[in-house]
Amino acid sequence: MVLPGIALIGISYAFARFSFGLFLPEISQTFKLTEACSGFIGSLGYFAYCMALLTSSLMIERAGQHVAIRLSALFALLGIVGIAVSSNAFVLGVSVFVAGLSTGWASPAFGTVTANELKPSEQDRGNTWINSGTSFGIILSGPIALFFMEYWRISYAVFALITVVVLIWNAKVIPARKQKATPVSFRELLTLWKRSIPLILASLLIGISSSIYWTFSRSFLVVNYNVPNTEATCFWIVMGAFGIVGGLAGGIIHRIGMQWSYWVGVLLMAGAVALLTLPILAISFLSAILFGMTYIFLTGVFIVWGTSLFSDNPSVGISLSFLLLGIGQFIGASLAGGLIQMSSYTTAFLIFSLIGVLGVFIRTIKQRESLSE
Repeated sequence: MVLPGIALIGISYAFARFSFGLFLPEISQTFKLTEACSGFIGSLGYFAYCMALLTSSLMIERAGQHVAIRLSALFALLGIVGIAVSSNAFVLGVSVFVAGLSTGWASPAFGTVTANELKPSEQDRGNTWINSGTSFGIILSGPIALFFMEYWRISYAVFALITVVVLIWNAKVIPARKQKATPVSFRELLTLWKRSIPLILASLLIGISSSIYWTFSRSFLVVNYNVPNTEATCFWIVMGAFGIVGGLAGGIIHRIGMQWSYWVGVLLMAGAVALLTLPILAISFLSAILFGMTYIFLTGVFIVWGTSLFSDNPSVGISLSFLLLGIGQFIGASLAGGLIQMSSYTTAFLIFSLIGVLGVFIRTIKQRESLSE
């Protein structure tokens, strides 16, 4: 269950969504996009992500985990192909939106898969390793970009071919099973809502703070520091490679607890965003290492946090957290481009770093604390 999950998360997040930031300098040049316009188009993927998350739990409950997973792969394919053949900014924006839908269905569906198919003792590790698929996808997308950087449409065509393979793989191995949901009373829902507020705030802040990095980090290096395309792409690959460390989140949470795991992740991610403002290439790569590790790690923490709160309905917990993460990224990506245009890359990145630091004032729950306890 874990390997096809890693593959689907890789193509839906790294190829269908985050690769827009990887190719942004070349795409902007092709369509003559301003920073504000680039930020708006990038935000459409996050908006679609939020829309898909709102429907994910109902889809999984009514149609089953296998249907959500197949739709995720299919929409990733349609979005990637649309980006590859886009002739203007409008078609590009629609394609980015379609591609973004895939991510909103993938994560909750695999949260249900791990709950249905894995032993309880394996579920946290299974969830966080599947979540690290983003990093594996980034590692794969980087070398493809290096080969075809001048011809970004070819890169997206290669992404589409890989996506077809992942679609077939998941369609064959994921069993047709529906979500094991337990009815919850109004009183329990009210209690759960109150206890979910810290998770909601934490996800929103991390979403806003991380959005500028995913959308504009490579453009920052190319435009502000005149870093060559090869080195800027290697920066992206390094970010993905160290994101694999985020797959260890489940084990680390078991060792040091959710609260310390979250605090350390927040401070390191905010530091990574701020470090990129220093005009030293070695420090830029250090920033990529820290950001890759901590972003994937924090999303793993949110998965464990959400599934602990909603232990009887894990896809709801993941959907709630990732919905607020997506809303934060939509807000952040929308504002980041305009802020860069009005001030500078350096000012914008420092402001977004400070937004991330605010997350240290939030307290998590104890690991595996749930409503039934």
